[in-house]
Amino acid sequence: MSLPLRWVPSLYLIEGLPNAVVVTLAVIMFKDMGIDNAKVAMYTSLLYLPWAIKPFWAPFVDIMLTKRIWTVMMQFALCAGMAGVAIALPTPAFFSFSLAAFWGIAFCSATHDIAADGYYLLALDRDQQAFYVGIRSTFYRLANLMTSGGIVFAAGVLINCGIAVSTAWSIMFVVLSALLLAAAIYHSFALPRPSADKPDKENSAGKILRGFAQTFTTFVAKKHFISALAFMLLYRLPEALLGKMVQPFLKDPLSVGGLGLSTEQIGIAYGTFGVTGIVLGGIIGGMCVSRYGLKRMLWPMALSLTLPSAFYWYLAVAQPSQMWLISSGIFVEQFGYGFGFTAYMMYLMYFSEGSEYSTSHYAFCTGIMALGLMLPGLMAGHLELAVGYVNFFMTVMICCIPTFAVCALVKIKN
Repeated sequence: MSLPLRWVPSLYLIEGLPNAVVVTLAVIMFKDMGIDNAKVAMYTSLLYLPWAIKPFWAPFVDIMLTKRIWTVMMQFALCAGMAGVAIALPTPAFFSFSLAAFWGIAFCSATHDIAADGYYLLALDRDQQAFYVGIRSTFYRLANLMTSGGIVFAAGVLINCGIAVSTAWSIMFVVLSALLLAAAIYHSFALPRPSADKPDKENSAGKILRGFAQTFTTFVAKKHFISALAFMLLYRLPEALLGKMVQPFLKDPLSVGGLGLSTEQIGIAYGTFGVTGIVLGGIIGGMCVSRYGLKRMLWPMALSLTLPSAFYWYLAVAQPSQMWLISSGIFVEQFGYGFGFTAYMMYLMYFSEGSEYSTSHYAFCTGIMALGLMLPGLMAGHLELAVGYVNFFMTVMICCIPTFAVCALVKIKN
């Protein structure tokens, strides 16, 4: 079997890339292309749906083809999806056509997640899985840095050089398409062929559906399910609202309450300082939970996730022009998110344990997580347009209350 370092970093870089494109890059791009906040937030939030419902088709990936074939095939499909966005952007109907391409990217990315994560478990033994989990997480996060920082910055440079906005972003998606094509070709050769990676032919569609029903029934019958469901949906409520409006707020001119940053400046401030903060927050958060336990760290992590949202209210009120202040605040806010998000992911694993269906239960939890981001995001843009940025960020701060409430309700032993 080939050395895992030959393929684990690249596999998880490519796994994170389309997710970052759909969740973050699409927001900045559509804002650059003149789409209003309500449409940007609503339509990009709907793109969470494939990740929310992926547990429903994950079992069928097991019975058709190998995980390796699925992984490489989805990377070629993602390459085509990125090319589709590049082709759509210079057209008059760019919004509809590019959204269609983004939907294809989202479904292919969710399917790639299923296949790649399953492949990881089959290609590595348990000790290797534990050893490389930090590496896979790091490269997954680096995909965010590459898109929110590098791609956005490059698009901004092209725009500042006088290239049309649609052409600049089209070039960036050509670059992304070429990167995915190179990755698909590379993984066609680099990914090993573990003997355990084969279609589960003993299962049939009917048997899978019956098993799925059993798995879902045991999931909703778990002890403290209602409080767990509330926690999964509401813990990240402030973040779900904030996440869709940060880039538009940074981009909008001072006259409408924004900060008037260029695309290039956003690439540096949010993509570089922000992603650096989230990576450090995640690392330190993992260390703290490992040492002190989830029950002890839940409240500090909830506070770190929610309180930095007040910084955006301050920015909306003061509208400072100093890049060091804006960048420093974004670093702190994203550090708080990375630190606080650790508690959320640890709780999902905690709630999924104690059953023969723990893997499937975890998949349901991640689907609920995506739903918890999608539903508030649908209304974020409409809310901002109705009340303005200052009142919007004040509303986000008020929405920290449900986060604290579900922390008080949730049951954790240690």
